[in-house]
Amino acid sequence: MTLAVAAVIILAALGAMALQYRVTAASLATRQAELLAADLASFETIYDQRRIPALREAVEFRASATPEGSAIYLLQDRARTTLAGNTDGWPEGITASGEGFAPAPQQSYVIDGVAYRGVARILPGGFPFLAARAETPALTTLADLRALIWQVALGLVALSLIAGWLVSSATLGRIARINALADRVAAGDLSARLPGPRSRDEFGALEAHVHQMLDRIETLDRARTRLADMIAHELRTPLNRIRQRLGGLTGDDEALERIDADMASTIRIFDSLLDISSAEAAHGQRPGLVPIDLSTLAEEVAELYAPLAEDSGMTLTTGIAPGAQILGERNLVAQALTNLIDNAIKYCDAGDDIRLDLTGAGDRWRMSIADTGPGVPDDLRERAFDLFTRAERDVGKSGHGLGLALVKAIALRHGARIDLLATEKGFRIEILWPKLPDT
Repeated sequence: MTLAVAAVIILAALGAMALQYRVTAASLATRQAELLAADLASFETIYDQRRIPALREAVEFRASATPEGSAIYLLQDRARTTLAGNTDGWPEGITASGEGFAPAPQQSYVIDGVAYRGVARILPGGFPFLAARAETPALTTLADLRALIWQVALGLVALSLIAGWLVSSATLGRIARINALADRVAAGDLSARLPGPRSRDEFGALEAHVHQMLDRIETLDRARTRLADMIAHELRTPLNRIRQRLGGLTGDDEALERIDADMASTIRIFDSLLDISSAEAAHGQRPGLVPIDLSTLAEEVAELYAPLAEDSGMTLTTGIAPGAQILGERNLVAQALTNLIDNAIKYCDAGDDIRLDLTGAGDRWRMSIADTGPGVPDDLRERAFDLFTRAERDVGKSGHGLGLALVKAIALRHGARIDLLATEKGFRIEILWPKLPDT
C-alpha cells in the first residue's frame, strides 16, 4: 500500500513536471516565432522605404551585429550572388516559399549542424532572401529541463522508497506486536498482554481495546470454568451418596436398578463435563505433554474395538502409517480415539464399514475416522461439537451429546485441528495432530 501511494504521488509529480515541460517548450517556440516576426517586420519597413539597397544595408548590419551561430541573414541577386549576409551561399535543401516578408509559413533548417527556424523568400525582382534564428538556446533550455526532471524523478523515487520503508517498517512492526499477541491467545494463553506503554494514537487505542476485550474474555472464561467445575463437583458427590444408599434399600428391585442406572448416567455426564472443562482449561499449555507414538496407540485402540464391531456385524479396517510421533497426553488421546470409534459402532447398523486412517500431511499427522452409517443430519452439522447436541432420531440410544465436544476439547488441548468433513454417505471426521520436530 505504501508503494502504491508513493507511486501515485510520483506519477502526479511527473505529470505536473511533464505539463510544465510542454508549457515551457510552447513558450520558447512562441518566443522564437515572435523574434523572427520582429526581424521580418523591420526588414519589411526598410524595404518599403528604399527597396533592395536599403535592405542590403540592413541585412549587412544585422549579420555583422549578430553573434555567430545565433541567426542567419542572407540576401542575393538574381544571379545568386551574395549581396549581404553571414553565410556563404544559399544553403542546400532550402526552398524559397511564401511572399514578401510574411512571418509564415516558417520552416526548420539544419545548417552546418545547427538547427534553425526561419523563412526563405524570393523578393520582387528575383532577389532570394533568407532569415532564420537558431533553435540552440531553446533546445539547450529544454535539454536542461529534461535532465532536471529526471533528476527530480529519481530523487522522488529514492525519497519515496526510503520514506515508504520507514513508514511501513514502523507500521508493520506495530501490527506484528498485535499479531504476536493474537498468536499467543490463539495458542490458549488468555493472560497474554502487550508489554510496555501504549502510544496515544490509533494503534495505542487498538491495543487498549484488545486488552479490554481479553480481560473480559478471561473473566468470562474463568467464571464459566468455575461454574462447570462447581456444578460437576458439588452434584457428583451427593449423587454418589444417593447411589450408595440405594444399594441398602429393599423393595422393587427393578425400580431401584432403573434409578441406579439414571444416577450412574448423570454422574457420567458430570465426569464428561469435568473432562471437557479440564481439557479446555489446558488448551495450548505445554506442561503435561510428552512424546507418544500415535501409530501404536491407534493400532491398540483398533485391536480393542475390532471384536466389538465384528459382534455387531460391522467391519473395522485401518490404514495406519508407522512412526507417527506427537506431543500429548496418552490417556486423553486414547479417550478421543475410543470415543469416535465407540460412537461409530453405536450409530452404525450391521453391514456398515468403519475405517481408521493415519497418514502424514506436511507438518501434521492426519487421523480420520469414517463410517457408512447414518451420519450427522445437515441441520446439526454446524452444532456437532456443541455440548448436548443430539439428533432426534438418536433419542432412544445411550449418550448425552458430549462425545464430540470432548473430542474437540482434547484436540485443541494438543494444538490439533479438527473438522467434520462432508461425505455422500455416513460420517467422517479428521484430526490433524502436530508432528514432533524432526519426525
